[in-house]
Amino acid sequence: MADNSKVLDSKKYFWDGINYESENAAKENFDKYSKDGFETKLVEEEGKYFIYTRRIAKEIKAEGNVN
Repeated sequence: MADNSKVLDSKKYFWDGINYESENAAKENFDKYSKDGFETKLVEEEGKYFIYTRRIAKEIKAEGNVN
């Protein structure tokens, strides 16, 4: 099983939760995540493929009262 998160290139990425049996299967979702604005990394471990993603928030919204 993959780690829930990994630090790659000095940045923290989170696993998408899917074990891909082939690189081609992983590439389909990899491309979707990339198009949706995520930074993506494809990692191969012991013949399985894992996608790790991260995205920087464009806007931070505060809720509640700020005093």
